Amino acid sequence: MDIRTNEEELRKIFKEEVVKYVKGSQSGSVIWDSRELEKQTSMSLKTIQKTFFKDPRMPKYKIGNKWYFPAEETRLFLLTWIKEK
Repeated sequence: MDIRTNEEELRKIFKEEVVKYVKGSQSGSVIWDSRELEKQTSMSLKTIQKTFFKDPRMPKYKIGNKWYFPAEETRLFLLTWIKEK
């Protein structure tokens, strides 16, 4: 059996699905912690740190030893970020 994939088409489908997921995830929370960010993005904290955490546009606030993310601003950032990839 010979299976071929079109990487560009797969990227396009992936981006569309992530955008749909992010738009559809309305947790009702005003602020996310790191665990909620992991849940909302379906990414591990390690992956988040490697990909977009240090982006200066990423809305984040450190209170004590924990990071917090304003939910709506973070959703908008994630939609912008994924479209740029």
